[in-house]
Amino acid sequence: MTHAHVTARRAGLIALAAALVFALIAIPAAEAKKKPKKKQDEVVKVMTRNLYLGADLTPAIQAKGLGEFTAANGKIYRDVAENNFPTRAVGLAAEIKKKSPDLVGLQEVALWRVGPPSLEPLLGGRPPNATTVTYDYLQLLLDQLNKGKKRYRVAVAQDEFDFEAPADANNIPGDGPNGAIPNAEINGRLTMRDVILVKVGSVKATNAKSGNFSNLYVVSLQGVQIKVTRGWTAVDARVNKGQKIHFVNSHFEAFDDSNQVPSIRALQAGELVAKGGPVDSKLPTIVVGDFNSDNDTVATGDQQAYAALTAGGLRERSTAKPLGCCLNTSLIGETAGGNIADFNHQVDHVMTADPKKVKLKASSVTGRTPVNGYWDSDHAGLFSSLILK
Repeated sequence: MTHAHVTARRAGLIALAAALVFALIAIPAAEAKKKPKKKQDEVVKVMTRNLYLGADLTPAIQAKGLGEFTAANGKIYRDVAENNFPTRAVGLAAEIKKKSPDLVGLQEVALWRVGPPSLEPLLGGRPPNATTVTYDYLQLLLDQLNKGKKRYRVAVAQDEFDFEAPADANNIPGDGPNGAIPNAEINGRLTMRDVILVKVGSVKATNAKSGNFSNLYVVSLQGVQIKVTRGWTAVDARVNKGQKIHFVNSHFEAFDDSNQVPSIRALQAGELVAKGGPVDSKLPTIVVGDFNSDNDTVATGDQQAYAALTAGGLRERSTAKPLGCCLNTSLIGETAGGNIADFNHQVDHVMTADPKKVKLKASSVTGRTPVNGYWDSDHAGLFSSLILK
């Protein structure tokens, strides 16, 4: 009996000790469950892509006399056809799909149209009104991006420079309608656009806005003063139901005099970052675009716009290497010209107005190799994966 009693008491002590050990383990575990989880940093992927309008406009700008102007316009029209955007769109879409950015800022999203030859749009008799579409870069790119599955949609698009003039498109002398427009059998119309695309399913975009700059380059074409309209697009967006961000896309002037202080593009940069301007937001802000400027890879005068952006609080959130601009030829077919060595400076950027909240995770340059016989653009693309703190 005594032995049995001792054994029972020993068993009770063992059970009590086990219970105490379990309690000591369970209390910290319970406390750990109650402790809130540390919020994970979010990642937002963005891209900026200049599509290249398809031709060099300089010969038309510098043309002396209506005959030379009409011939230059015809060469532009033929170059656009030779640069084959329907094929280039395949490569551009592949770049975007491979990187799978949440938001994409596009520049030089050209819309080319034709109509009957007339001097009225040039001379101010009527606004541009050619309607027959030859190349709609936006639709052609979307067709490739969304082939087989809807991947991207337009959040906002903004018309910029819109100009129409007579052109000798077929380069056949003497087939124009009359002597007033030498050899011109069509009017060619170029409408430039800036566009923001967002990924379908994972990005909710709201508060879409766009506008044109007040400071514009003015070019004299055949004695007529033409304003080269440029501007910006912007949206607020949530990626994968995360925190809301403000996303801005822009394209600054390319043809202004870089020796002018301040240059037109520097003034446009100032408008972009001004109080109450497109970048001004309480949300973490990401800014992308072709700014035709940099802090070290371009000529001193061309650094003015980048300096204005940084003075306005923007900070870089992209790689500078490899360099991404620009093919030194109007024809970008693989056999027509252009060389990897032409990419010798940077004008495309991903930046932020909130450097403490938006950090760079990774960045890369795309589009530095010809695809299907063509360079995708005269620019390379720029991609950044960003961490939202």
